[in-house]
Amino acid sequence: MADVPVCAPTGGDVLRFLSLRRISKSREQIFVALAATLWLAVAAPASAHHSFGAEFDLEKPITIHGVAVKWEMINPHSYLTIDVKNDDGTVTRWSVEMGAPSALYRNGWRKDSVKIGDELTVDGYRARDGSNTMFGAQAKLADGTRVLGGAPRSIPAQPPQSSPATEKQSNP
Repeated sequence: MADVPVCAPTGGDVLRFLSLRRISKSREQIFVALAATLWLAVAAPASAHHSFGAEFDLEKPITIHGVAVKWEMINPHSYLTIDVKNDDGTVTRWSVEMGAPSALYRNGWRKDSVKIGDELTVDGYRARDGSNTMFGAQAKLADGTRVLGGAPRSIPAQPPQSSPATEKQSNP
């Protein structure tokens, strides 16, 4: 049998091969890390979001009257904190969840629409868990000026006031 010349890789060829393999492995790791980060960024807010029906009860309309303590327009909802004075002089703090800031903004509301110390009357729906939390469908200042609204289309903007289930929390 005749001798066939064999091309053996040189040291440089081996190093070049190993270097390319290392770069490929590094790119793969970067891709996996980016994909995992993207998945977490998308999945975390989605899992934190809730449906209206799961948290609030349309069968429990409520009206509260009190003083604004805090007003936040932050995604995914806006939040209003109100101190409600009870008949016995004590104060109960209520948390009012409102619509998305983008929806309120399109309706003309801004971060300065409600100021700390403003007297407000808020109509909405009580939380299912019985806490001092509600979804605010509408809010009015003491002079009757409507400052907030924009309840989702599936939620009546004005709770039925004649319903026997309506709670008045302005002076419990």
